[in-house]
Amino acid sequence: MNLSFFIARRLIKGGDHKISISAPIIKIAVLAIALGVIMMLVAIATGVGLKEKIREKVSVFNGHIQIYNYDNNLSEVSVVPVSLDQEFYPEFKNVEGVSHVQAVATKAGIIRTSETFEGVIAKGVGPDYKWSAFQEYLVAGKIPDYEGSLNEEVLLSAYMANRLQLGVGDEFFTFFLRDEDPSKIPNQRKFKVVGIYDSGFEEFDSTYLFVDIRHVQRMNRWESDQIGNFEIFLENFDDIETKSAEIYGKTLSTLDTQTIMGKYYKIFEWIGLFDFNIAIIIGIMIIVGGINMITALLVLILERTQMIGIMKALGSHNWQIRRIFLYNAAYLIGVGLFWGNLFGLGLIWVQDRYRLFKFPNPKEYYIDYIPVSLDIPTVLLLNLGVLLLCLLMLILPSVIITRITPVRAIQFE
Repeated sequence: MNLSFFIARRLIKGGDHKISISAPIIKIAVLAIALGVIMMLVAIATGVGLKEKIREKVSVFNGHIQIYNYDNNLSEVSVVPVSLDQEFYPEFKNVEGVSHVQAVATKAGIIRTSETFEGVIAKGVGPDYKWSAFQEYLVAGKIPDYEGSLNEEVLLSAYMANRLQLGVGDEFFTFFLRDEDPSKIPNQRKFKVVGIYDSGFEEFDSTYLFVDIRHVQRMNRWESDQIGNFEIFLENFDDIETKSAEIYGKTLSTLDTQTIMGKYYKIFEWIGLFDFNIAIIIGIMIIVGGINMITALLVLILERTQMIGIMKALGSHNWQIRRIFLYNAAYLIGVGLFWGNLFGLGLIWVQDRYRLFKFPNPKEYYIDYIPVSLDIPTVLLLNLGVLLLCLLMLILPSVIITRITPVRAIQFE
């Protein structure tokens, strides 16, 4: 039998520490561990949740990877068409990890009403467009139906609807310049609002109007098999750079690829700082919890000085005695982890379900509530890391046991 573990278990079950002078210090140490775990869980869940939500919104409007003609020169509007007759469309079978491919085309225009006007980029989409991601942002009306014949249905943002004083069912005119000769009378299209969305991403909401792609094809005098570019969705966002290079190698030499990380690098540089902030919070919490546990350990050793002296007199070696207190400390850390996980995960679950906590200024974070995201492996790894790091921090202070001599320890009061 492990003697150190046996004695540590008897000390814990005996409950002497609950009524001893060290009780308040031990409770503070356990509370520090619990609070630290709560803060670390919340920091990870909110940081990861916000990153995922922002990435999701950017990808809804752009896909993860775009394939376009080199001659477009990264323009926001489609200039040189790309043929739909591609090996990777409608399914990218040559590259694993691609979940969806859709064809789109864009054209700049001006929405004109009796009261005002707004510049807009009409994003032409077809039956292959991934509307499922937009259901969350739909605030009024319905998603346009582009399955049948050409129609006037459009999806407008709440931002533009408010500025243009338009609602579901309203009709309006949009004017588009002719690419071949801008001096000619602009193309005029009459549209009807059938749905209004609000993504919270003003950069996109103030720009995009979703229309039937056949309108863009006709205005640009393209064939029915010509589109502006392809948008690729991946199963795993973390593979975006690897898959982008792989996709580039699988397409024609006249086509180029671009990731949303490259297109909106400022946004992704900003959310990349979240990882640094999370690491700082975790480091500080572990240090604070470790210092509190060191204090509790020293008090426990001080209280058991006579026991240490008796054990040394009976022939126990230093490391055997040190393990008793490390086992005891591991138990106290475990208690702190249990309560920290209970309250921390409970708080995260409540926020994920009811969205109680909101951002004071949603425009700064592109979302009105604080999103959370946490998986089981992360929770387990965090708990294991806290336990191991705190125990490692306690090994050095436990060296004080080696300096206790049996004669002085037995006489200690």
